[in-house]
Amino acid sequence: MVEIETKAQGAELTSIKFDGVERLHDGEKDWNRHAPVLFPIVGQIKNGETLIEEKVYKMGQHGFARDMEFEKIAPHTYTLRYNEETLEKYPYKFELTISYSADENSVETKYQVKNIDNKNIYFGLGGHPAFVCNYRNAVIEFEYQEDNLQIFQLENGLVKDKPEDREKFTDGSKIVLNENFFDEDAIIMKGLKSNKITLKENEKIVLTFDFTDFPILAIWSKKGANFLCIEPWFNTADSVSSTGKYTDKEGLISLEPGKIFEAKYKVEF
Repeated sequence: MVEIETKAQGAELTSIKFDGVERLHDGEKDWNRHAPVLFPIVGQIKNGETLIEEKVYKMGQHGFARDMEFEKIAPHTYTLRYNEETLEKYPYKFELTISYSADENSVETKYQVKNIDNKNIYFGLGGHPAFVCNYRNAVIEFEYQEDNLQIFQLENGLVKDKPEDREKFTDGSKIVLNENFFDEDAIIMKGLKSNKITLKENEKIVLTFDFTDFPILAIWSKKGANFLCIEPWFNTADSVSSTGKYTDKEGLISLEPGKIFEAKYKVEF
């Protein structure tokens, strides 16, 4: 049986217990978060600022939603509506709702973004859950053989323009992690055929992660930590050659006035 805990601060999932055993990072040792919501950007923007509608806005890594107080509207369901504070960083009127549900052996995270502006709004979106795992003994297995997978790494928090040599990281069927795997920060995967991955530690299945709605998957941990972040994204940090113009960002979601965008991911234990 899966039991979850959540909080209004950042609309963050803070605990996943499966048969009484904690599966989510405690948010204390090595990293002070559990599963932050990434909105309205994923990763960093170049020089910490971006040009939107001819005006410069400043935003920190992964946007502002993870650090804001949401309104609880139902059990494990939270909403953040634009306000004066968000408009200083991001000039669009939105309503972001995050909801979590659990059943016998899984947890589902749902995102809903509603455009309550009178113009198109643009945003990035992603998840960042950290699961208890000694990644140094872990393997990630793909659902399908990934012969066209592209892997990108970061340079000072920005995505390098050229993909890495895929064979340094994977044979196409799996990724074998090791102590030095995250020395250059997150590993970003594009062009995936798989909709699911399976995480194994010492050949034992830890979880299966279904990211069907998301085009990009990243993995990350801190060196020596006992957690692994599995991160479904719609877009990434700015590239090293970014123009600095917000709407030039790759993969931004465009939403018309009055429309609703929805996405979800699911973790099975």
